[in-house]
Amino acid sequence: MRTIDPARTTLVVIDLQDRLVPAIEGHERIVANVRRLIEAARLFGVPVVATEQYPKGLGRTIEALAVERADVLEKTEFDASRNSGFGRLVPGERPDLVVVGCEAHVCVLQTVFGCLDGKRKVHVVADAIGSRAADDKRVAIERMLRHGADVVTSEMVVFEWLGGKDHPKFKEATALIR
Repeated sequence: MRTIDPARTTLVVIDLQDRLVPAIEGHERIVANVRRLIEAARLFGVPVVATEQYPKGLGRTIEALAVERADVLEKTEFDASRNSGFGRLVPGERPDLVVVGCEAHVCVLQTVFGCLDGKRKVHVVADAIGSRAADDKRVAIERMLRHGADVVTSEMVVFEWLGGKDHPKFKEATALIR
């Protein structure tokens, strides 16, 4: 299947932390798009998992995202899939991942590669990932594409999870886009 199926998907929010987010180029838009995807995920029953890179130094996931602490994976590896807790929070019965967060050229890139190596389908949300420098983000997206990741936008994800106007959550979902 080419469209993103909410029954097969987990939303993975990478390292949107207190001390890192302000340094990310266009962070306000990125955070707004991630928040939209978290709300859509809750609407469609898609699990949301967040990672935190060395939270002692970089802080916790930003409060604006309202992520449940039970669904947070603390890590020191750049590739979150190398962490022993990743499989528990992102089980194989949901093999498709929608990936957002920062930094695009470090933890997002390495996690995407780890998940692709683990035979998962990975959808990287271009308007919901970021780096401190635009060139790093651009090159990371190009590299992820070359290696098999699917690059989408936050609006594409919402509408693919929705599937059509007859979905019972149509009004709530489309309100997230406005």
